[in-house]
Amino acid sequence: MPHIDELIDQIRVLEEEMQAEYDKKRDDFEFVVGQRRIQFSREVTLLQRQSRSGLLRYVTGASWLMWLTAPLIYVGLVPMLLLDAYIFVYQTLCFPVYGIQKAKRSDYVILDRGDLPYLNAVEKLNCAYCGYGNGLAAYFREVSARTEQYWCPIKHARRIVAAHDRYPGFLEYGDAENYQLGLERLRGALRQARDDSLVAAP
Repeated sequence: MPHIDELIDQIRVLEEEMQAEYDKKRDDFEFVVGQRRIQFSREVTLLQRQSRSGLLRYVTGASWLMWLTAPLIYVGLVPMLLLDAYIFVYQTLCFPVYGIQKAKRSDYVILDRGDLPYLNAVEKLNCAYCGYGNGLAAYFREVSARTEQYWCPIKHARRIVAAHDRYPGFLEYGDAENYQLGLERLRGALRQARDDSLVAAP
C-alpha cells in the first residue's frame, strides 16, 4: 500500500523535526547531557534553586486525601519491579531462540529529573516514580510489539487507539494470500542490525 508507506515516512520525518526542535529548546536552558548526569551551568543552578518549594511547606500543604492515596500509588512499585524482572528474564531466554533483537531498557527507562535543582526531595521521588512507571510501560510495549511482530503481525479488523510504532507495518486483516511471505519478511526485519527497524507492509 504505497499511500500508507508514504504516510509512515511523513510521520518519521515529522518526528525527526520535532526532536530537532526539542534539541533547540535544550540550549535555552543551558544544560549538558553527561554520561550519567545532566549538568546545568552554575548560574542557572543557583537561579533554579531559588524556585524550589520548601520541603516542609510542600508536605504540610498536601490535603488529607493526598496523604490517604499516596500509599496506594507507591505500592504500585511492587508489581512494576516484578514486571521489570519478568521482561528481563523473558527477553534473555526467549528472544535469542527466535532471533529477535532485544530492546534496550536504558532507551526507555530514563531517570534524569532528579538532576533538576528546582525540585525538592519529595518532588524528585515523585518524578522518579513516574519516570520509572512510564518508561517501564514503554519498554514493555516495545518488547510486546516485537513479540507480536514475530508471532502475529496482523492488523485488527477494528481501529485501535494508540497503536505501537510497529503496527502500521503489519499485514492487513484477512489478507491470506500475503500472510506467509509477509510473516517471514517481518520476522526477518526483527533480526536486522538496527534496533529501531520498522517495516511497512507491501
